[in-house]
Amino acid sequence: MAQKVTIATVARQAGVSRQTVSNVLNSPHVVREETRQRVQEAIDALGYRTNQAARQMRTGRSRLIAVRIEPTRDGINGSVLDRFLHGLSETAGTAGYRVMLYTAADDTREIREYDDLLGAYDLDAFVLTGTKRGDPRTAWLTARDVPFVTFGRPWDDPTVHPWVDVDGADGTAQATRRLLALGHRRIGFVGWPVGSGVGDDRRLGWEHTLRAAGVDPTDLDRQTEDGIGEGERVARDLLDAPQPPTALVCASDSLALGALQAVRAADPAVPVIGFDDTPVAAAVGLTSVCQPLHQAAVRCVELLTGRLGDTPRQTHPQALLKPRLVLRQTA
Repeated sequence: MAQKVTIATVARQAGVSRQTVSNVLNSPHVVREETRQRVQEAIDALGYRTNQAARQMRTGRSRLIAVRIEPTRDGINGSVLDRFLHGLSETAGTAGYRVMLYTAADDTREIREYDDLLGAYDLDAFVLTGTKRGDPRTAWLTARDVPFVTFGRPWDDPTVHPWVDVDGADGTAQATRRLLALGHRRIGFVGWPVGSGVGDDRRLGWEHTLRAAGVDPTDLDRQTEDGIGEGERVARDLLDAPQPPTALVCASDSLALGALQAVRAADPAVPVIGFDDTPVAAAVGLTSVCQPLHQAAVRCVELLTGRLGDTPRQTHPQALLKPRLVLRQTA
């Protein structure tokens, strides 16, 4: 029978004390990087697996983080959350946590899910996505002192809880400057209905950039729900106007793909830029704004481990990350 691998076995292999191995497993921030790497190599070589039940009894913690899976909608922009979840799971695993996924059709059902999950699994924390104005989910968790971080800003007050977000206004500003540099002045915007925090933010980047260039954006934008068909419809409306735009910036790749269909039916010279840099955008040659999703996931885990006491608390419990414009054939 193979010998059981214990913390003591790992310690001998790495040439460190058992306490150091325990620190690497439970409080890695207190161990020097060189030592932590040596211990991790010994853990991997020996195939050591921590006893999660014993760890939970010792620390009083489940080492579980829960996050909701959003509906896929048209299957395009759902890939954005998929990439974020992959990065979150990978980063959380390195920090000694596991990610539990759940679904909910709306905020009320999601809050009900919080109550059930906390009772059944004694979760350590939540990661919330899709923040909105007057978000009832964050209010519920805050009232019960349940640790959480959001991927998305609290649009009412950006100081009320830890969050990580991507600067959407900066992304659409980059897109608009690109089109201005190509000589366009009448640059249209296809966005989401007013009141969406993310949508309003992305629209502001376009509007402020045009105004700074001396261009009046009046009548150059349209709002609609997200989707390819919706994007095509409102883009046609813009292009049929007496003074149509000569280029388009869109709040998502779904809207941009719809706009591309409208553009090709009207004038193939009209450039289109999307947002999210989805795999579909890359496949069709759509210029798009890329979000640093892996970096966002890493920062979310850093903020949570600080909140849970595994690492030093972050001095700035909010992080606004800069996107980048990926140039392709459409602009």
